[in-house]
Amino acid sequence: MPVDPQIATLLDFLAAAGGKPMWEGTPQEARQGFRTLTVDLRDPGAVPDVASVEDTTVPGAAGDLPARVYRPAADGSVAAGPLPTLVLFHGGGFVIGDLDTHDLTARALANGCQAVVVSVDYRLAPEHPFPAAADDAVAAARWVADHLDELGGDDRLAVTGDSAGGNLSAVVAQTFRDEGRALAGQLLIYPATDMGGSYPSHVENAEGYFLDAPTMAWFLQQYAGAADDLADPRLSPLRGDLAGVAPAVVVVAELDPLRDDGLAYAAALDAAGVPVEVRTFPGLIHGFVDMGRHSATAQAAIDETCELFRKVLHG
Repeated sequence: MPVDPQIATLLDFLAAAGGKPMWEGTPQEARQGFRTLTVDLRDPGAVPDVASVEDTTVPGAAGDLPARVYRPAADGSVAAGPLPTLVLFHGGGFVIGDLDTHDLTARALANGCQAVVVSVDYRLAPEHPFPAAADDAVAAARWVADHLDELGGDDRLAVTGDSAGGNLSAVVAQTFRDEGRALAGQLLIYPATDMGGSYPSHVENAEGYFLDAPTMAWFLQQYAGAADDLADPRLSPLRGDLAGVAPAVVVVAELDPLRDDGLAYAAALDAAGVPVEVRTFPGLIHGFVDMGRHSATAQAAIDETCELFRKVLHG
């Protein structure tokens, strides 16, 4: 179907701004541009209230990482008491994004899933190429798993992320399965799952919908340009063994180049016997999880995503 009209207005605004494409600039320019879009242009009045927000650090693979802990505002949908904990890895092609760019996402997930959210600021490429982000994600998740009571949660731990963060969440889920660690679930939001793959959505949605083919190639070069094997499951989790990983919710956008990466991963999970709920949201684009303030359709998709995963976490 056509792009959601309110999203189309946002795309027109971005096109009229006239900035150079992300892939033509430096990583530093890309990071600043993304922060301008997601943080500087944000209406403070549109930021959802949560019970508390705490800046902290968690151990990564090579030192402490900035992190932020969100505790949800109670909405009466779950019983009072300790809550599940959800580790969030932000998107941004492994090159851009941080705790601030995904503040709205963290708040929405905390309230919508009724969970303690631990947002982790892993190391970025090209300064820290593959496997730095994957190693950081696993190290951070291990630490959270060992400190759930200190963070205000019970024994339920889950992982989530959008795009690159969905990739990292899938990597963590496979690693935890291998280590015999329990995960209550994985919420994968338009995840990148197969770095060497070729899918129809890569062509169908290659331009005009925020994330485009040249930017995807640029991200991949920054993060994995020196990787020996794009089929390494720590880079392309679709190429890993999926049997026995945590139950999943996989959501994708119809007009996203990564749509079919996510659908392929969901199909592979199902084939491996893993419980999985899948949604393809029509008329939406990559990045919709941060576009609820611009589009009622995007907000409805965010709400449905949270509802699906809340059922995974809370039964």
